[in-house]
Amino acid sequence: MASLSSLLRFGKLSVCRRIPCLLLSFHRRSTSDTSNLSTDHLSSGLERYKDLQKYFTRRLKATYRRFSNIPDHSLVCGHHHVYFIESDGIYRMDQRQSEPMPEQVLNLGQVSGQKEKTGLDNEERRQRIQWAVQRIRLSPQEKHLAATLKTAHSEEPRCVIVRLGKINPSPLDPPHVVFTLDKVLSFEWATDEVLFYTTLEGLRCSRVFRLDLASSGSRITSVYEETHPDVFVEVALSRDRQILSINCSSRTSSEVLIIDRTTAHLEPFLVQPRQPDLLYHVEHWRKCLIILTNTGPGQEYQVVQAPLSEPSMVSWEPLFAPGPGTGTVIKDMDVVGDHCVLVGRTPAGELILDVVPLTHPKEAYTVQLPSWACAIQTKRPGLADQRGVLEFLISSPVHFPVPYCLHPQDGLLLSGTEDVSSPESQGNYTTTRLEACNPDGTLVPVTLFHSKPVESLRQAPLLLHVYGAYGRDLNMEFCPEKRLLLEQGWTLAYCHIRGGGERGLSWHRHARVAGKQRGVEDLKACLHHLFSLGVSSPSLTALTACSAGAVPVGALCNRHPHMMRAVTLQAPFLDVLGTMEDPSLPLTLEDREEWGDPVGNPKHRLTISSYCPLHNITPQCYPSILLTAYSGDPRVPLAGVLRYTERLKNAINTHSTMKPESECEPAPDVVLNIQPGSNHHGPDDFELMLEEEALSLAFLYTELDLEPPRPPHRRKR
Repeated sequence: MASLSSLLRFGKLSVCRRIPCLLLSFHRRSTSDTSNLSTDHLSSGLERYKDLQKYFTRRLKATYRRFSNIPDHSLVCGHHHVYFIESDGIYRMDQRQSEPMPEQVLNLGQVSGQKEKTGLDNEERRQRIQWAVQRIRLSPQEKHLAATLKTAHSEEPRCVIVRLGKINPSPLDPPHVVFTLDKVLSFEWATDEVLFYTTLEGLRCSRVFRLDLASSGSRITSVYEETHPDVFVEVALSRDRQILSINCSSRTSSEVLIIDRTTAHLEPFLVQPRQPDLLYHVEHWRKCLIILTNTGPGQEYQVVQAPLSEPSMVSWEPLFAPGPGTGTVIKDMDVVGDHCVLVGRTPAGELILDVVPLTHPKEAYTVQLPSWACAIQTKRPGLADQRGVLEFLISSPVHFPVPYCLHPQDGLLLSGTEDVSSPESQGNYTTTRLEACNPDGTLVPVTLFHSKPVESLRQAPLLLHVYGAYGRDLNMEFCPEKRLLLEQGWTLAYCHIRGGGERGLSWHRHARVAGKQRGVEDLKACLHHLFSLGVSSPSLTALTACSAGAVPVGALCNRHPHMMRAVTLQAPFLDVLGTMEDPSLPLTLEDREEWGDPVGNPKHRLTISSYCPLHNITPQCYPSILLTAYSGDPRVPLAGVLRYTERLKNAINTHSTMKPESECEPAPDVVLNIQPGSNHHGPDDFELMLEEEALSLAFLYTELDLEPPRPPHRRKR
């Protein structure tokens, strides 16, 4: 699938390339001075939930065991071998053998051991066991494998290059590592001996390098350097592996250089110079570029074509755009054989596939996906995979991932699972798509998951999810924790407020900078609409968000704290004003396209000041709030979360002292859970992740005054 991370900014490392998770910088951060704040004082309150946390840890483990056979696309297919990741490294199996045995390609312990020789202290040696494989790339003829490794204590991945051959599976022999590169983010092979890669420094990628592996010695040369501080650079490979692209993207514009792998010199050349508000991404087909660009009606995405020899905008010829008046928007693009396959989203929020025959684009047709599908994950083709088939997974937060294959030549859509509707895998749950009306007349999509009819949900606890920033769709992939809640009678709501990307690029534009408050009003409208339909009530409602999603949630808590009883926030961005005032922070300059510039623009400062969660705390009765922060998180440094927590506790205490004792309400709990590590998305370690999720469940059940669910007793024989 053509990665739009170059359009949306900062690709999240993954074996599978897909829009919903291809963002590193959409999660924001506050200021970094912690000198005057005491974490010990502010971290109190966790003991109250310990017993229930242990209980939910056991329940979550049982739930994960039930869904332990979730299909994924972590396998990497070579010409004759299949490569897979285990906790201790990378293995492969030869598919030509009748009973293939796994042989180890890369041992993480030995790779980490190399670092131990460079004078690390004991703490750093302890951390070396936490290396995990992020991304694998095979060279064209499978002579080399490159993989990035990352530890929870560093944002800067390491790239290890292994020469493939007859690998001795004996554990006494070290892996055949031929080169190691530090701070590598994206990387692709141009030939079996040439690797292009970008380096990550201070959360920014601005340089592209070329590594030449030769028997006479390896050589690294600089290929490209971006000078604009708001532009992020990554390298990507077209699906047919013929074109390597260097994508240089800011929040609002793109510039792409491409390298034709069939030429000997491998020199990059420019597709289209940067223009304000022009976004584009390229794929390759028969010496032509297939380009996804926002030059369609309403500045939404459409597909155009240009010859590889003359790729600039003057040569772009329109191929396909969603029908006028349909409201469907393009979310992603791939070129499969002689067809362009587009992932689209309808106004109702349902996913569809538009298939465009590149030889006869007027014969485009639409493939319907199951109505419950909320997320799609496309498989990266292996070296020997069929070029004319698109493999992908569809899922929802509560629906088990189901593999599908699309044969675009004849429109055949096949499921890879014999029984995709079994109660155990999919459950008897309903997906309801609603629309809430904002006071300005805008209809805001809401996706609801429930086990009873809507009219019977008044007494059901409600967990509402929200994000609304950077043009990013709300993450709606399968999550065993959400499935557990639904099985225990909860209702789950996903509010697709403006600022996200669910209804196209305009949905994001309407809630950038001066329009940020629209997202807050959208969230309020969603809650009002659900309550008016008889879905739950404020005393049984909790909100949850991560990173920048904390902005609309925090703003709503300041304005309408009685609309919910509890809130859980992970790595929350809460000090928008303080962050955007500080250009020394690693992401502030480019993020001013999203939030505004309070230093150079008084109107922007006034707007940010009106909704910033930290700067609008006032003495009143807030909902209970659980904040989870990570001590080494460079996107959300701990100081901003500590400052918010301290100010919120002071406001709650002030409010309680201002009221007569007879009018005092039960005091809300403000709990700060500080975890070690730098991973903004939460711990990689499975046990730590379970503990964190179990704490959130214990907090929700306690604050909503719910009885914890009891597993059914097994009948004795």
